[in-house]
Amino acid sequence: MDRDKILLTPGPLTTTLRTKLAMLKDWGSWDSDFNAVTASIRHSLLGIIHGHDSHVVVPLQGSGTFSVEAAVATVVPRDGHVLVLDNGAYCKRAARLTTLMGRRCTVLPFDEAVPVSPAALADKLQQDASITHVILIHCETGAGVLNPLQEIADVCAAHDKGLIVDAMSSFAALEIDARKVRFDALVAASGKCLEGVPGMGFAFIRKAILDGCAGRSQSLAMDLYDQYVYMEKTTQWRFTPPTHVVVALAEAIAQFEEEGGQPARLARYTSNYNTLIQGMAALGFKPFLDPAIQAPIIVTFHAPADSRYEFKKFYAAARERGFVLYPGKLTQMETFRVGCIGAIGPREMEQAVHAVAGALQDMGITSAALSN
Repeated sequence: MDRDKILLTPGPLTTTLRTKLAMLKDWGSWDSDFNAVTASIRHSLLGIIHGHDSHVVVPLQGSGTFSVEAAVATVVPRDGHVLVLDNGAYCKRAARLTTLMGRRCTVLPFDEAVPVSPAALADKLQQDASITHVILIHCETGAGVLNPLQEIADVCAAHDKGLIVDAMSSFAALEIDARKVRFDALVAASGKCLEGVPGMGFAFIRKAILDGCAGRSQSLAMDLYDQYVYMEKTTQWRFTPPTHVVVALAEAIAQFEEEGGQPARLARYTSNYNTLIQGMAALGFKPFLDPAIQAPIIVTFHAPADSRYEFKKFYAAARERGFVLYPGKLTQMETFRVGCIGAIGPREMEQAVHAVAGALQDMGITSAALSN
């Protein structure tokens, strides 16, 4: 096969040739041309959420988790109390990093097959007035559940609690409008639905709370308030930026805008999702989630109920055919995940289904149907 393997994962993703080519030039991190690229990206990102009037955006070196951790440490006072709405692996990660940041943390657990509940959140906030902030994972890619951002934000606003949103796998694909949804911070990254390469996160912070964030972070490198103030003053990053990642993101954003922005990206990913679901159903595969709560980002499938099935062999056989799948993230049953995002369309999803069919054939499995 003469093309790169297609990544059917929640990120890093398959990128376009244009995005790859953008990384072939070296940039000086303090050079005015590079600073202009950074400024352009920040302006475009705010436009995606209609946030120019209400929020600032602060880029940060590292994976998206770096920015989630930075947002918690920057936005939550040291004596704050964070409530994490937990219906999956990335929620649990948010709780862990909150604790490691030295903030008091409480977890409100839900089943990983259902969205978090605004009513349960309201009850919890009513019971415990010490909670200052809530963390929501918008699209929990552990299973692929879409959580109700608007409803959760409305509950937080009604109780005057800060909301921190991990929108890692939803930003730029699912609608997020800062004019309708109140949040103190929202975090995403370069290597997800914008279809850039990994290495840079960014946090939107509500202007109304910005001044109060000074001096809260116990980290030098991950203080988003300091990063923001320095960028506003100098147009530069405080410390060495991932220059190639930044210019690749600028090129990816240009393509995002050419495609038609968030609505067009959602339409393509939804088409990918529908193609995948139909093709996998024909092979006997059953999705883990009810379609009503499934985001068209990544789909968890039940593993075949066949003694010959083994994920490592299945993965290797699909990979040999040019497609990289993702292991399951659930604890109670065997699953695997297939991403619908990246610089791919329904044609690639059809090819992926053929690769899965071939992988089953290699293992001697005639149908992936669950025996029940």
